[in-house]
Amino acid sequence: MDLVARYVAAVQRELPEAKRDEIGRELKANIMDKLDGMAEQHGSLTEADIAGVLKQMGRPRAVAQQFAPPQPLIRLSYMPLYQYTLFLVLGILFLLQVVETTINWVSSSDMGLVQYLFRLAAGFLDDVIFAFASITAAFWFMSRQPSAKPEDCTTDWHPEQLPKAGPSWQHISLQDTFTDLATYLFLLVVIWYPMWMSAEQLDSSRLLLTDHAYLWLKWASPLAVLGLALGIWQLQQRLWSRAMLISNLVLNCALTAVILGLAASGRLLQLDVERWHGVFELYQLERAAVTSLIIIAMFPLWEVGRDLLRLRKL
Repeated sequence: MDLVARYVAAVQRELPEAKRDEIGRELKANIMDKLDGMAEQHGSLTEADIAGVLKQMGRPRAVAQQFAPPQPLIRLSYMPLYQYTLFLVLGILFLLQVVETTINWVSSSDMGLVQYLFRLAAGFLDDVIFAFASITAAFWFMSRQPSAKPEDCTTDWHPEQLPKAGPSWQHISLQDTFTDLATYLFLLVVIWYPMWMSAEQLDSSRLLLTDHAYLWLKWASPLAVLGLALGIWQLQQRLWSRAMLISNLVLNCALTAVILGLAASGRLLQLDVERWHGVFELYQLERAAVTSLIIIAMFPLWEVGRDLLRLRKL
């Protein structure tokens, strides 16, 4: 029975010290019962027979986890709060990183679009690592507190306050909301960054739009502010309501009109013609800018159609 003793010892090594003796005795009794039953049916057992029984029981670590399941890094009752906190913090950090990187981009003539995207991704990745480690460590510490009983905190609610049942599309994902918030923040930074820059910084910045195009965008900047307000409203409600759909519909209609109006308003780009001589003609760049605006306008226009269909369903 040396194999049995070795097997029980291997299982005990995977167990908490306080439970090793008790579980070891129980496990050994179970194994001996199986072996005694086999001996009654087939006579004396060989080492190979004993090894076959132990192999059927499984690896020592797997057996130990059946007796003493490992404690998760974060208590299961904390997981919904942990996930919500993580997504919310990462979303806020993404917005801040968009603002910071965009300000550096528009105020520097040496940073190209690829460098902008790389710096945005690298900066956000640093924030993600720090936030993930900090939040996980905090919830790990909370999960290790024996007096912590988050279930008690869930008793103060009333089923009557639950929202009405509806289709799955009514749920607003955090990813969509923070993407919209980042877009509106990006637009506000691009539109208003000349306000806090000196004349020297403006001369070296990537000021590509003509004065009338910037004036057009400044008059339309309240729409970006409304978009931010709508995004914050979505974060609070997390469900599409009729009022929210109508607000989003009006906002996207206005955005579509502004983008298409800007595309048709005349000359958009303020460029150094000599710098681009031999590479692009000015009319080619203007046509590319107008085409890009028309493509961009398709996104809010698509949301207009989507929200109209959702309003009919509600």
